[in-house]
Amino acid sequence: MIVTEKQRLNWVTLLIWAILIMVLIFTVTPLLFMLTSAFMTRSQILRMPFSWIPESLHWENFVKAIKGNDGNWMFARNLANSLIVSSTVAVTTILIASITGYGIAKFKFKGRNIIFMMIMATMMIPFEAIMIPLYMVATTLKLQDSYAGLIVPFLVSAFGVFQMRQYLTTFPSEYLDAARVDGMGEFKIFWKIVFPNCAPVIATLGILSFRGQWDNLLWPLLVTQSEKMKTIPLYISKFAEEKLTDEGAMMAVALLASIPMFLLFGFLSKYFIGGSAVFESRKG
Repeated sequence: MIVTEKQRLNWVTLLIWAILIMVLIFTVTPLLFMLTSAFMTRSQILRMPFSWIPESLHWENFVKAIKGNDGNWMFARNLANSLIVSSTVAVTTILIASITGYGIAKFKFKGRNIIFMMIMATMMIPFEAIMIPLYMVATTLKLQDSYAGLIVPFLVSAFGVFQMRQYLTTFPSEYLDAARVDGMGEFKIFWKIVFPNCAPVIATLGILSFRGQWDNLLWPLLVTQSEKMKTIPLYISKFAEEKLTDEGAMMAVALLASIPMFLLFGFLSKYFIGGSAVFESRKG
């Protein structure tokens, strides 16, 4: 039997769709479990076989989630801490990475490649390797249990510099030269011409930076002591470690903590997808 080129393409298309559907199922199933379990009682969640449709909506799970097992009502404060830290890091990462990436991509100076390679080299160092020295520095500077201690170590991202540099390498230099001829200063050129045209990659970097800090558990665990300065991952961790944890309330905590990320991605999804596609094409 001779297989034509068209039939071969059809089989490849079917295989790709099958793989994508499997990936979608494996990705969405835990989210659906979290969503439905947040409205169930503990007995309903542990019942086998699991019923994906709640018998009734138990909104008290969300009250327990916000109140906490110890009744200290720290959920809102810890959520606000995560929002402040993640937003600040995302903004500073975008600004510093875009300026640095622009300078490396568009200005020729001695040692440019060496500086870029040194920045790239820091990406090879795992955080666990510098965690203790970084903690000692934070302790010496008295940054413990403060927003500064949570934010300052992550103000700059080597990956952000790399991403912006790769994106700006192919940015048309003719626009920059024309602006210089018109008498615009370098900072004004960056702010008025370069920065607005980097919206896709800026959105991509912003989402990745925000998510990185939103999910950060290890560093806040080291640098914070008081309950009022803890972030939402620490709140979830403590909530899950309690002996009398209600599984329904635990799912409600996870659902509430996921909402900001869903909203951020929903608002910036078109820029994120476009920025990822452009970044991959330019990197190639």
